[in-house]
Amino acid sequence: MNLIIDVGNTSTKLAVFRRGRLLYDEAIEHTRLIEKVKEIFGQYTDIGHGIVSSVGKFDFKELAALSVFCEVQILDRTTKVPFKNSYATPQTLGVDRIALATASFYHNPNSNTLAIDAGTCITYDMVNDYGEYLGGAISPGINMRYKAMHEQTSKLPLLEKETPLDLIGNSTESSMHSGVVNGVSAEIDGLIDQYKSRFADLTVILTGGDAQFLSKRLKNTIFADSKFLLRGLNYLLEYNKH
Repeated sequence: MNLIIDVGNTSTKLAVFRRGRLLYDEAIEHTRLIEKVKEIFGQYTDIGHGIVSSVGKFDFKELAALSVFCEVQILDRTTKVPFKNSYATPQTLGVDRIALATASFYHNPNSNTLAIDAGTCITYDMVNDYGEYLGGAISPGINMRYKAMHEQTSKLPLLEKETPLDLIGNSTESSMHSGVVNGVSAEIDGLIDQYKSRFADLTVILTGGDAQFLSKRLKNTIFADSKFLLRGLNYLLEYNKH
């Protein structure tokens, strides 16, 4: 059994896999990590390996604590990957994007796959039908756009995401909701269209914290899988076991 730990910018996600099947997953505050890991090992006593992917806060003390329970791998730029990495600056490639590319490689072998992760940032990661990771794009996520409007102006309020009632906002708040949500949706649809014009038979996977919120707003056909990154991490752990 495998323990997967994904330390993000806003939360930490934990998952347990057995032979590729997801048995458990939960998102927690990072301060509860060690406490929660103890609970997981109490429930799943057959866990023998773990992997940590961190774009947020993770330190040596936490690694040492985890290593008491099982053999732990830290995903970084030196981790072996199953795909050909054609990114021009592989040393700067985020570990979350490595995991998404791996999930695409295994989920849709010998096919063109675009993975879109709608989280703190929106990332686009392309694996072609030769099993080659090409790169993609990074843009601000939904909450980041709301926060930027509030922090970079003197009067715009800080709002929580909300489905716009209409394309045309008739108040400051409804205009902001329309701008952010419709803007993100149009961006994603527009980029998918551009990728489709370049890659035949393109499969699009939408994942991340805002995937469900956005999936019904998109005109393009996509597959929503909120666990896609976790699956990629599990594939990487299996690929790197000794």
